[in-house]
Amino acid sequence: MTTTLAPGLTTPQTHLDRFSQLEKTLLGHDVPSIARLRRTAIARFGEIGFPNERNEDWKFTNLGPLLRTPFSLATGEAGSLRAPSSAIVTSLRDALVRHRELVEPHLGQVADFKNHPFVALNTAFWPDGAFVYVPAGVVVEEPIELGATVSDQGPSLWYRRALIVLGRGAEATVVEHYAGRDVQSATNAVTEIVLGENARLDHYKVQEEPPRAFHLATTQVTQECASNFSTHYIGLGGSLVRNEVRVVFNGEGSEATVNGLYLVRGTQQADNFTVIDHARAHCASHELYKGVLDGKAKGVFNGKIFVRPDAQKTDAKQTNQTLLLSDDATINTKPQLEIYADDVKCTHGATVGQLDAEQLLYLRTRGIGLEQARALLTFAFANDIISRVKVAALRARLESALLEASHLPRLADTEDE
Repeated sequence: MTTTLAPGLTTPQTHLDRFSQLEKTLLGHDVPSIARLRRTAIARFGEIGFPNERNEDWKFTNLGPLLRTPFSLATGEAGSLRAPSSAIVTSLRDALVRHRELVEPHLGQVADFKNHPFVALNTAFWPDGAFVYVPAGVVVEEPIELGATVSDQGPSLWYRRALIVLGRGAEATVVEHYAGRDVQSATNAVTEIVLGENARLDHYKVQEEPPRAFHLATTQVTQECASNFSTHYIGLGGSLVRNEVRVVFNGEGSEATVNGLYLVRGTQQADNFTVIDHARAHCASHELYKGVLDGKAKGVFNGKIFVRPDAQKTDAKQTNQTLLLSDDATINTKPQLEIYADDVKCTHGATVGQLDAEQLLYLRTRGIGLEQARALLTFAFANDIISRVKVAALRARLESALLEASHLPRLADTEDE
């Protein structure tokens, strides 16, 4: 896909002015519902503005470097789509022409722009995006791939948008991949996911943008009765990253698995924010987030579980584990439970520590050097998440990336020896 950049470099602080200038050039400006959605979103952003340290949900993340950086606004979409013919996988531009009746009921209705400024900005400015629709009863065997790559034109600000809808009883696997060349860039991504009754979605997001990239993203999911959703986030890149996952149970008997792994070093900052809203009874959620921090890296995990008054028989588990490889690395972790029902099973826990001294000693007494022993234990800690990836090719690629990050030989190299 071709990409064009609006002329001139401006900081994100000028968004209100930019919208007035660009409104007539944005996709869907001639579709009343889309135009109205964009105007409502930018007006709401004008009311709430960017978050700062007084906002409890952003307390440990300093947006100053992002807001001070001048960017060109990328008005095209650089990305790729790959999927089997049994599902509709196309650009939002094409979907608004050929499948508007499938898009309009959901686009901008799932991700909450009224209370989240970066979602509001994305809703106002997205230039194009991806649309995935799996009809009722259809089982898509091959993974659907949504790729987003930052071009070598920089510094540029990208708005990514994806809408994924599964009909009743549909099943699919979706892999989102964010990458790019080593240029100054910023990505604001919003993925809206709608699961019909008895639908099942395995979702993966791999973020490996370059070291100078900013990445702020929201994945918002709504689940109907007896649906099943699993997501695995792998964060490997970026200088400042904020990844949000929000799940709402709108139907009884649903289940969600929300897992994540992030590796940061140097002066990288990674902020992971999750919300699981048990709005209906008899639903289960399982959450495991792991972080590996080295150098002067900073990490944040803020996980919230809400259990509404009518959500009896809720079963919710949340675990956050962080491995600090340096005395200068820091983590702020805040697991939260907010329960308004009586008959529930809810647990949460957080652990922060360094590599286990006894395990290191065990490996060293067997002739393994200190650095390699540290690398092996770090790999084992992180690979617990990667091993849960069901897409074999993706799992193998992530394992190789993890081995490289841990300075260990690739599996193929070991087998060759």
